[in-house]
Amino acid sequence: MPGQVQVFTEEQVRRYHRHLIMPQVGSRGQKKLLNARVLLLGAGGLGSPAALYLAAAGVGTIGIVDFDTVDLSNLQRQVLHRTDSVGRLKVDSAADTLLGINPGINVVKHPVALHSENAFEILSDYDIIVDGTDNFPTRYLVNDAAVMTGKTVVHGSIFQFDGQVTVFKPGAGPCYRCLFPSPPPPGAVPNCAEAGVLGVLPGIVGCIEAVEAMKLILGEGDPLIGRLLMFDALAMEFSEVKIRRDPNCPVCGDKPTIHELIDYEQFCGLPSLSTNGAH
Repeated sequence: MPGQVQVFTEEQVRRYHRHLIMPQVGSRGQKKLLNARVLLLGAGGLGSPAALYLAAAGVGTIGIVDFDTVDLSNLQRQVLHRTDSVGRLKVDSAADTLLGINPGINVVKHPVALHSENAFEILSDYDIIVDGTDNFPTRYLVNDAAVMTGKTVVHGSIFQFDGQVTVFKPGAGPCYRCLFPSPPPPGAVPNCAEAGVLGVLPGIVGCIEAVEAMKLILGEGDPLIGRLLMFDALAMEFSEVKIRRDPNCPVCGDKPTIHELIDYEQFCGLPSLSTNGAH
């Protein structure tokens, strides 16, 4: 694990010059970015743009959880990968791309399925979780683990022409279960593989996730805590709704009833809990 950045190199001063001259970032903020540790759940449609901009901005350690391999159908939207990446592990392809953009960062590869036995261990090494998954079992697992460990989650989701982003920060606002207390029954909600998605949509939503992660690192602005930002690409409209913590939430409520992680693939009919095919 690299040590904390205290002094900029000449190369870093040139690379991050546009940040260094901003009063909201400056040298202090850039050091925060360089010392930050962000975990990306999925190197797919949402994880791709988020990872690209976080790496370019100088987020010092970027972890990627994804055990899937690159498929030709991914390339319509998953811009971390190239045609010659087909068949490679997504974490390997992603790491090569990110280090090509910024060789001064550290990319940690987690080519594993996320489940109840390893979630705490993986999440514990990071400050912020950027959720780019597209299946409900993983979303609930990550939410519960984040609440139990006090980790902030930047959540994004997409469907055809529509996207949503919010921030779940334990103790400061609602969690995912405050919106959706339990997973839907199998087949009730189609995923992007079944319903499709406009190729550029995850780029927009993933970039917003990156903005929110950087705001949290810098301590600047008003993050989307308790606010659900919705984007309609067909109408080219953004809208927002307030979301509140549910005092009866089974995880973050006043009297939580869930105290252990649950592998919901047993209930949702999925063969394994993973971030593969993440949007």
